[in-house]
Amino acid sequence: MPQWRGAGAQWSIVKDVDFEKRYVAIGDSFSEGVGDPAPDRPNGVRGWADRVAEQLITADPAWGYANLAIRGRKLPQIVAEQVPQAIALKPTLVTVSAGGNDILRPRVDVEAIVAQLDDALGELKATGADVVVFTGFDVSESPIFSATLGRVALFNERLREIADRRGIVIADYWRWREFQNIGYWDEDRLHMNTSGHCLMATHILELLRLDHTIEVPELHTSASRGRVEEIKQNAQWAKTHLLPWVQRRLTGKSSGDRMDPKYPDYVQVYPE
Repeated sequence: MPQWRGAGAQWSIVKDVDFEKRYVAIGDSFSEGVGDPAPDRPNGVRGWADRVAEQLITADPAWGYANLAIRGRKLPQIVAEQVPQAIALKPTLVTVSAGGNDILRPRVDVEAIVAQLDDALGELKATGADVVVFTGFDVSESPIFSATLGRVALFNERLREIADRRGIVIADYWRWREFQNIGYWDEDRLHMNTSGHCLMATHILELLRLDHTIEVPELHTSASRGRVEEIKQNAQWAKTHLLPWVQRRLTGKSSGDRMDPKYPDYVQVYPE
């Protein structure tokens, strides 16, 4: 069985193998794993989906894993590019995170987004695979994104209706309140950090009623900051992370431009 292993033997491309069980992750930066750095893995990230796959494969080597998600992708791109690729891989399990980048745009037709996602989820479900789809995160605590709260709530409710109708599993990010803790977020305040990705992986495995050995890193309590220090840190964050993010959206550019999927075909990944 020809195979190639990455540094530290943490993942391998396995060729000419017809995996009995096949997990495909599609979506944007959330499913790609941004915020959970791993220099030895493709695109330099690990993420919750890798961690879920590691547990599946460790428990049963009949599993193969593909991850087609790319940071910055909006729903039309995911539907046009990743959904057909996922279907071609004949998955038995698919996780879908999509719509978040669309909702954050200045103008958005939530009903149109939902309709497009409904069709895509129907195509994936028609393969016979188990399909898991994520609701949007509750942004009510965010000073920057709280203005989109109504959009996210409408999107989520429509998504729950689709899931009920199509027999799709909902990963209800909105209702997992522990993610409101800033300790689970990367310094860019846009993506989960390693602790957040570990916690998310446990949620998905438990949602699928699967055992796991993932330990979520302990959160460290940050020292209280004075008002002046908080203003300085917020200003530095805006300069380093927020302004480049806004500029990309104003210019039509994406952090995922010229990037390829981490695992466009089935691989096997292992816990570190």
